[in-house]
Amino acid sequence: MLDAEDVRRIALSLPDTTEKIAWSMPTFRVAGKMFATLPEDETSIAVRCPKEERDELVLAEPGKFWIADHEASFAWVRVRLAALEDTGELRDILADSWRQAAPPRLLESYPELGLPAAD
Repeated sequence: MLDAEDVRRIALSLPDTTEKIAWSMPTFRVAGKMFATLPEDETSIAVRCPKEERDELVLAEPGKFWIADHEASFAWVRVRLAALEDTGELRDILADSWRQAAPPRLLESYPELGLPAAD
């Protein structure tokens, strides 16, 4: 089962990422902009997610994704670590959130992490 140390290891492996305690919990930031948090008892993460996609994720996989009441008006979604298949899925989720917060210079410098191709 994935845990807080997996989150920390993967998040900090992303370029220009730092960890900072805020609101009494670990947060992960790219170039100073938050892209993930490890709230409460560290059994879930909160990540950036456009509201339209977030709502679809929650409807499609409510056992994996949910919206915390205090985050409902923001573009964030919660992810249950126990519901993730493996570290690859966790890395994909964290990298997607990182892309949403990263400045253009980093997206250009790390094309393998850059914006996904349009469908």
